[in-house]
Amino acid sequence: MQRAALDAYLADYLQVPDFRDYCPNGLQVEGRAEIANLVTGVTASAALIEAALAAGADALIVHHGYFWRGEDGRITGMRRRRIGLLLEHDINLFAYHLPLDVHSEVGNNALLAQRLGLTPSGRFGEQNVGMHGTPAVATTLSQFSDLIGKKIARSPLVIGDPARPLRRVAWCTGGAQGLFEQAIALGVDAYISGEISEQTVHAARESGVAYIAAGHHATERYGVQALGEHLAQRFGLNHRFIDIENPV
Repeated sequence: MQRAALDAYLADYLQVPDFRDYCPNGLQVEGRAEIANLVTGVTASAALIEAALAAGADALIVHHGYFWRGEDGRITGMRRRRIGLLLEHDINLFAYHLPLDVHSEVGNNALLAQRLGLTPSGRFGEQNVGMHGTPAVATTLSQFSDLIGKKIARSPLVIGDPARPLRRVAWCTGGAQGLFEQAIALGVDAYISGEISEQTVHAARESGVAYIAAGHHATERYGVQALGEHLAQRFGLNHRFIDIENPV
């Protein structure tokens, strides 16, 4: 498949022009023109790039790429090593941030809902990045926390009454603790995200709405993997998802 065709397809499929984001979405580092072997992963770390090299990748697609708003733009240190590896070995780097959180089929939030047995009923937050809905079966905070640990292979940090029944839940993967007050306003019983801040603990205790921090990396493994599988099926590409362990 030609690089330009893949870039154009993903821009349309993920509706990239519809988003205002903190980084450029799409092709971030240009490599070879022809793509047959595709590797996906969560973050374009040096470890993932080296693993992609070993796997014979022509292109790497990630959720967390480069050139974030407010970053120092100089190509030095770790950035020099990462980008140097991509350029030296002629590997394309594609990155999709908010488009891969929001997408209804391969989005992180939609896939986390499927994994946890949540039925979405609506969206909230800026650019509709968050979701809210109901658990498939009656459950308590303690039972649901145990389920999360089993389904994503990471025990969550939970603030709230373990015996609290969960009838409505809101969620947004990654570092979305900033949406907690909007989730509270929805009248949910619990909010799930990847990270938690110091002040969020007090907000959970004072509001009575449980907060479940299930891991930034752990909650965002599924979107990019599903995107790679989608591309493999549609275009006959060889695809491999590589998970670089991250406890956060």
